[in-house]
Amino acid sequence: MVKHERIVVWDPLVRFFHWTLVLSFFIAYITEDELLNVHVLAGYYISGLLLLRIIWGLIGSKYARFSNFVFAPTTIRQYLKDLVRLKAKHYVGHNPAGGAMVIVMLIILILTALSGMATYAAEEQAGPLLSLAQDWNGDWMEEIHEFFANTMLGLVVIHILGVVVSSLLHGENLIRAMWTGFKDKQE
Repeated sequence: MVKHERIVVWDPLVRFFHWTLVLSFFIAYITEDELLNVHVLAGYYISGLLLLRIIWGLIGSKYARFSNFVFAPTTIRQYLKDLVRLKAKHYVGHNPAGGAMVIVMLIILILTALSGMATYAAEEQAGPLLSLAQDWNGDWMEEIHEFFANTMLGLVVIHILGVVVSSLLHGENLIRAMWTGFKDKQE
Protein backbone atom coordinates (compact mmCIF):
# COMPACT_ATOMS: atom_id res chain seq x y z
CA MET A 1 0.00 0.00 0.00
CA VAL A 2 1.29 3.46 -0.95
CA LYS A 3 1.39 6.02 1.86
CA HIS A 4 1.23 9.72 1.04
CA GLU A 5 2.79 12.39 3.17
CA ARG A 6 2.56 16.04 2.12
CA ILE A 7 5.99 17.71 2.19
CA VAL A 8 7.52 20.99 1.09
CA VAL A 9 9.71 20.36 -1.94
CA TRP A 10 9.95 23.67 -3.79
CA ASP A 11 10.93 26.48 -1.44
CA PRO A 12 9.69 30.07 -2.01
CA LEU A 13 12.93 31.14 -3.71
CA VAL A 14 12.79 28.27 -6.22
CA ARG A 15 9.15 29.04 -6.98
CA PHE A 16 9.88 32.79 -7.31
CA PHE A 17 12.80 32.03 -9.62
CA HIS A 18 10.77 29.63 -11.76
CA TRP A 19 7.70 31.79 -12.33
CA THR A 20 9.52 35.12 -12.70
CA LEU A 21 11.88 33.43 -15.16
CA VAL A 22 8.89 32.18 -17.14
CA LEU A 23 7.43 35.70 -17.24
CA SER A 24 10.77 37.41 -17.96
CA PHE A 25 11.67 35.01 -20.78
CA PHE A 26 8.21 35.44 -22.32
CA ILE A 27 8.55 39.24 -22.16
CA ALA A 28 12.07 39.16 -23.61
CA TYR A 29 11.03 36.77 -26.37
CA ILE A 30 7.99 38.74 -27.55
CA THR A 31 9.68 42.17 -27.37
CA GLU A 32 12.91 41.30 -29.19
CA ASP A 33 12.21 43.36 -32.32
CA GLU A 34 9.77 45.98 -31.12
CA LEU A 35 10.64 47.24 -27.63
CA LEU A 36 14.40 47.12 -27.21
CA ASN A 37 14.44 48.77 -23.78
CA VAL A 38 11.90 46.28 -22.42
CA HIS A 39 13.78 43.41 -24.06
CA VAL A 40 17.10 44.50 -22.55
CA LEU A 41 15.57 45.05 -19.11
CA ALA A 42 13.99 41.57 -19.19
CA GLY A 43 17.37 40.13 -20.25
CA TYR A 44 19.17 41.80 -17.35
CA TYR A 45 16.47 40.56 -14.99
CA ILE A 46 16.95 37.02 -16.32
CA SER A 47 20.71 37.39 -15.77
CA GLY A 48 20.12 38.36 -12.15
CA LEU A 49 17.72 35.45 -11.69
CA LEU A 50 20.31 33.06 -13.10
CA LEU A 51 22.96 34.30 -10.69
CA LEU A 52 20.52 33.93 -7.79
CA ARG A 53 19.57 30.39 -8.87
CA ILE A 54 23.18 29.29 -9.24
CA ILE A 55 23.97 30.55 -5.74
CA TRP A 56 20.81 28.89 -4.38
CA GLY A 57 21.76 25.68 -6.20
CA LEU A 58 24.91 25.60 -4.09
CA ILE A 59 23.62 26.73 -0.68
CA GLY A 60 19.84 26.48 -0.84
CA SER A 61 17.28 24.09 0.56
CA LYS A 62 17.57 20.32 0.08
CA TYR A 63 15.61 19.99 -3.19
CA ALA A 64 17.00 23.25 -4.61
CA ARG A 65 20.63 22.13 -4.40
CA PHE A 66 22.31 20.84 -7.54
CA SER A 67 23.70 17.99 -5.48
CA ASN A 68 20.11 16.74 -5.08
CA PHE A 69 19.28 16.53 -8.78
CA VAL A 70 22.44 16.28 -10.85
CA PHE A 71 22.76 12.62 -11.79
CA ALA A 72 25.34 10.59 -13.71
CA PRO A 73 24.67 10.21 -17.46
CA THR A 74 24.08 6.47 -16.97
CA THR A 75 21.36 7.20 -14.40
CA ILE A 76 19.71 9.69 -16.76
CA ARG A 77 19.79 7.20 -19.66
CA GLN A 78 18.32 4.44 -17.47
CA TYR A 79 15.59 6.77 -16.22
CA LEU A 80 14.66 7.69 -19.81
CA LYS A 81 14.56 4.00 -20.81
CA ASP A 82 12.32 3.26 -17.83
CA LEU A 83 10.16 6.28 -18.70
CA VAL A 84 9.58 4.97 -22.23
CA ARG A 85 8.45 1.67 -20.64
CA LEU A 86 6.23 3.71 -18.24
CA LYS A 87 8.14 2.21 -15.31
CA ALA A 88 10.22 5.18 -14.23
CA LYS A 89 11.01 5.49 -10.54
CA HIS A 90 9.30 8.32 -8.65
CA TYR A 91 11.50 11.05 -7.18
CA VAL A 92 10.42 13.56 -4.55
CA GLY A 93 12.50 16.32 -6.13
CA HIS A 94 13.66 16.45 -9.74
CA ASN A 95 13.95 13.10 -11.47
CA PRO A 96 17.18 12.47 -13.43
CA ALA A 97 15.72 13.74 -16.72
CA GLY A 98 14.24 16.80 -15.02
CA GLY A 99 17.53 17.53 -13.28
CA ALA A 100 19.40 17.28 -16.57
CA MET A 101 16.85 19.61 -18.16
CA VAL A 102 17.37 22.18 -15.39
CA ILE A 103 21.12 22.18 -16.02
CA VAL A 104 20.75 22.37 -19.81
CA MET A 105 18.21 25.19 -19.50
CA LEU A 106 20.47 27.14 -17.14
CA ILE A 107 23.39 26.80 -19.55
CA ILE A 108 21.31 27.85 -22.57
CA LEU A 109 19.87 30.80 -20.64
CA ILE A 110 23.37 31.93 -19.63
CA LEU A 111 24.48 31.70 -23.27
CA THR A 112 21.34 33.56 -24.35
CA ALA A 113 21.99 36.34 -21.84
CA LEU A 114 25.69 36.66 -22.71
CA SER A 115 25.02 36.67 -26.45
CA GLY A 116 22.28 39.24 -25.87
CA MET A 117 24.71 41.48 -24.00
CA ALA A 118 27.23 40.99 -26.79
CA THR A 119 24.63 41.92 -29.41
CA TYR A 120 23.61 44.98 -27.40
CA ALA A 121 27.26 46.05 -27.14
CA ALA A 122 27.99 45.49 -30.84
CA GLU A 123 24.79 47.03 -32.23
CA GLU A 124 23.88 49.69 -29.68
CA GLN A 125 27.31 50.45 -28.19
CA ALA A 126 25.85 49.89 -24.73
CA GLY A 127 25.84 47.43 -21.88
CA PRO A 128 28.37 45.61 -19.71
CA LEU A 129 30.26 44.01 -22.62
CA LEU A 130 30.83 47.29 -24.49
CA SER A 131 34.56 47.40 -23.73
CA LEU A 132 34.94 43.97 -25.36
CA ALA A 133 32.82 44.68 -28.44
CA GLN A 134 35.25 46.78 -30.51
CA ASP A 135 35.50 44.32 -33.42
CA TRP A 136 32.34 42.27 -32.97
CA ASN A 137 29.88 41.85 -35.81
CA GLY A 138 26.44 42.82 -34.50
CA ASP A 139 24.55 40.79 -37.11
CA TRP A 140 26.55 37.67 -36.29
CA MET A 141 26.07 38.19 -32.54
CA GLU A 142 22.34 38.68 -33.05
CA GLU A 143 22.11 35.40 -34.99
CA ILE A 144 23.84 33.59 -32.12
CA HIS A 145 21.53 35.25 -29.59
CA GLU A 146 18.43 34.26 -31.57
CA PHE A 147 19.72 30.70 -31.93
CA PHE A 148 20.06 30.35 -28.15
CA ALA A 149 16.69 32.04 -27.50
CA ASN A 150 14.95 29.71 -29.96
CA THR A 151 16.78 26.71 -28.51
CA MET A 152 15.51 27.77 -25.09
CA LEU A 153 11.96 27.98 -26.42
CA GLY A 154 12.30 24.41 -27.73
CA LEU A 155 13.60 23.29 -24.34
CA VAL A 156 10.60 24.94 -22.67
CA VAL A 157 8.27 22.85 -24.85
CA ILE A 158 10.17 19.65 -23.98
CA HIS A 159 10.14 20.67 -20.30
CA ILE A 160 6.36 21.16 -20.30
CA LEU A 161 5.86 17.80 -22.03
CA GLY A 162 8.12 16.15 -19.44
CA VAL A 163 6.11 17.73 -16.61
CA VAL A 164 2.86 16.45 -18.12
CA VAL A 165 4.22 12.92 -18.68
CA SER A 166 5.74 12.73 -15.20
CA SER A 167 2.56 14.09 -13.61
CA LEU A 168 0.44 11.47 -15.38
CA LEU A 169 2.87 8.60 -14.76
CA HIS A 170 3.19 9.29 -11.04
CA GLY A 171 -0.30 10.62 -10.34
CA GLU A 172 0.85 14.02 -9.11
CA ASN A 173 0.24 17.58 -10.22
CA LEU A 174 3.72 19.03 -10.71
CA ILE A 175 2.40 22.38 -11.90
CA ARG A 176 0.41 22.81 -8.70
CA ALA A 177 3.47 21.70 -6.71
CA MET A 178 5.53 24.44 -8.37
CA TRP A 179 2.88 26.97 -7.28
CA THR A 180 2.34 25.74 -3.73
CA GLY A 181 5.70 24.14 -2.98
CA PHE A 182 4.04 20.93 -1.74
CA LYS A 183 4.19 17.42 -3.14
CA ASP A 184 2.99 14.10 -1.85
CA LYS A 185 5.94 11.99 -0.74
CA GLN A 186 5.16 8.53 -2.07
CA GLU A 187 6.67 5.68 -0.09
